[in-house]
Amino acid sequence: MTQYKYETHLHTAEVSRCAKHSAEEFVRFYNERGYTGIFITDHFFNGNTTVPPDLPWVQRVDLFCRGYEHAAAEGAKTGLDVFFGWEYSYDWAHLLTYGLDREWLLAHPDLLEWPVLDYLDRVHADGGFIVHAHPFREKIQILHLFPGRIDAVEVLNSGRSDDANRHALDYAESFRLPQTAGSDIHSTGMTRLSGVLSKRRFSSAADYPAAVIAGETEIFEDFAEKA
Repeated sequence: MTQYKYETHLHTAEVSRCAKHSAEEFVRFYNERGYTGIFITDHFFNGNTTVPPDLPWVQRVDLFCRGYEHAAAEGAKTGLDVFFGWEYSYDWAHLLTYGLDREWLLAHPDLLEWPVLDYLDRVHADGGFIVHAHPFREKIQILHLFPGRIDAVEVLNSGRSDDANRHALDYAESFRLPQTAGSDIHSTGMTRLSGVLSKRRFSSAADYPAAVIAGETEIFEDFAEKA
């Protein structure tokens, strides 16, 4: 049976200050490795972003969407599906947000003023999906967990240690939360990759949450040759 392969956690140099390669380079990287699609999840304005904070909201959103838009244009040429998301930060809690779009961001210029629980509730009210990325990071002493307000836990993150991932898995299992995986990739030189497999091809970003909730995704880990 055909299985479709997805990267769920990816940062582009256009938007994430910590990323090393462009959206187009990542599309080529994943296309060469037989992936079906990728989710662009650049750091939002409360994270490690290249978007200046002193611009009007519309301009900030436009700049934020560059990574996704560049990837989508390149993906259309190569056949790789590209979907939009972002990584919202609350201190060291990083919350991957899927299923919403540029228009939703434009409609909420006061978003950064919301308390984190309001953010989670309002994302859900509008049909969004929240994955707590790498909830247990190395050397972080104060953790923020939201077991009643997230939809899934990233239990395999290629940028984190085995111990950190094991703690994430324990957390997900303790609260019976769905499990996902992602590379958290910032460079095409990364050799340890992870993501999800699906038996059906996603036609929109909303298909990913639906598949996770239905138990139709499978976590995978593989290794790429260094670029």
